[in-house]
Amino acid sequence: MTKFILQLRAALAAVSLAVIASLLLLPAGCGKGTDKDGAKSGDKPRSAEPVKLTVAYLGLTCEAPIFIADEKGFYKEEGLDVTLRKTDWDGLREGLGKDTFQANHTLLMYLLKPIEQGADMKITGGIHTGCLRVQVSTKKDIKSVQELKGKTIGVPTHIGSPPYMFASRVLAANNINPDPVNGEVKWKPFPPDVLGKAVDEGLVDAVATSDPIGTILVGKGLVKTIADQSSDAPYAEEYCCVSVVSGALLRRDPAAAAKVTRALFKGAMWVCENPAPAATICVEKKYIAASVEINTQALSKLKYVPGVAKCKDSLQQAAKEMKLAGLLQPTTDADALARRAWQDLDGVTDEWVQGLKVEAASRSRPRLLDAPAFAALFEGPDANGSCKCCCRCCIE
Repeated sequence: MTKFILQLRAALAAVSLAVIASLLLLPAGCGKGTDKDGAKSGDKPRSAEPVKLTVAYLGLTCEAPIFIADEKGFYKEEGLDVTLRKTDWDGLREGLGKDTFQANHTLLMYLLKPIEQGADMKITGGIHTGCLRVQVSTKKDIKSVQELKGKTIGVPTHIGSPPYMFASRVLAANNINPDPVNGEVKWKPFPPDVLGKAVDEGLVDAVATSDPIGTILVGKGLVKTIADQSSDAPYAEEYCCVSVVSGALLRRDPAAAAKVTRALFKGAMWVCENPAPAATICVEKKYIAASVEINTQALSKLKYVPGVAKCKDSLQQAAKEMKLAGLLQPTTDADALARRAWQDLDGVTDEWVQGLKVEAASRSRPRLLDAPAFAALFEGPDANGSCKCCCRCCIE
């Protein structure tokens, strides 16, 4: 028995020596190994690979947050590898619905109709308030919206554009049927640069506009404003442009949807704090066709105030008024549509926005020009013979 015990102790000692020897062959450090790329698994964990997304844009002045989020690294901060891709209005809606594009920020009213029709996209937050107006000829004795019944209203580009939709809502809210076929006003579309001539020659009594055309016409003394989305109740607090993501992105990666929304919010906040530098970046990087001076004025006039709760309110208000104006189906439940169009996201809250800080790249804000001085910026050809601003013909 004693001999057996001695043999057992010797065997255990040999095993212990073998184990110690094998441990000495391991790399230094607790629990460290080497992965197939040669990185030590026990080192500080490597960050996950950035999520690849495509963010669409149209080339509009107001899309500055999309561009600034890229130029200032806000997408990268959120762990995203973003490609910016230019498209057109139809391509934007189709691309978001089919997940060709995963995100954008665009006009709230432009999104509600396709969402009503089943487009696979969701609104995730507000970016900026609006600049749409209803204006009447200074040659006409029209003092209020109620006096537009029976009158002719000019719209830029085509019936169905955002200025038309806003004017329709204003008319319906004042008990005037805006229907283009059986309504109580007559609509006439014009190229945006012809609207002023149409007013001056009496072809229309009023116009539905967005900036810069609206301010230019005021500056030239051709019109006066009777309904202003930027300042009149109940529209002054309403979001014009909102962040939107594809439904497919939300289903496969809701965290990425939150990340791209936060990046756009950061971009909007940066533009709010730095309109002149933002305008310069957007022009010099050729995101838009504009002069820096005009672009600076345009960005300074817009209210970039990213938010969540007010965006939900804007959705409900727009849906109800669009239905009243006949812009949605009579059978559509406006409240249900607003709920279906919206998506809450983790980490995208008003509390988060309130704590958001961005750099102040400029110590002074640009001086806003009055309407005549602003209109004067558009006189004469651009030095390169190109368009001096880009609101895509005042929102096509």
